[in-house]
Amino acid sequence: MSWVVLHFIGIISYAASGAFVALEAEYSFIGVYALGLTTAFGGALVRNLIIGVPVSELWDHTIILTVLVTLTFIVLLPLKWINHWKRWSLFFDSIGLASFALQGAMSAKEVFSDDLGVMILASMFTGVGGGMIRDIIAARKPLALKEEIHAILTILCAFCIWLGWSTPIQLTLIILVVIALRMSAIRYQWRLHLPCHLKKGDQ
Repeated sequence: MSWVVLHFIGIISYAASGAFVALEAEYSFIGVYALGLTTAFGGALVRNLIIGVPVSELWDHTIILTVLVTLTFIVLLPLKWINHWKRWSLFFDSIGLASFALQGAMSAKEVFSDDLGVMILASMFTGVGGGMIRDIIAARKPLALKEEIHAILTILCAFCIWLGWSTPIQLTLIILVVIALRMSAIRYQWRLHLPCHLKKGDQ
């Protein structure tokens, strides 16, 4: 499966995740479109502001059409499909996390060459920014702030781009590694046990 296909799966997954969060919150169809579009484009919007690229460059007709078709399809789905989505949401969301983080790092590299710090920031905000905005609008605690794995994986993506990984095979490999690591972290509840996580009774 090529990088382009995986990236479009990531776009569809992020748009769908926003839509299903809106449905869970019992928002109207306007809320479905709002959260879906926010999740799909929110992170990239913040990234472009960080690296100084015009926001207007986000408006790719193919991507916009893909997102709108996805959201329209979800609006017309029976509510029982929400349960089916939950079973696969983390898997597809992981594809979105990886593809968006890679896109952010590559965009930063085009502007700032080999500035690893900017690439990490762009990768992180593109990968988790849309989901964080989505969760805040839906009055939920942002998942990316509760689990370290999101930030760690976006840093991994940025580091790989900084090393010069750019071929479709290399980008696809990175996505597969991110999916495996994130699903494993969720399955085995991997956490960084830092002093700030200790409760008073544990000290």
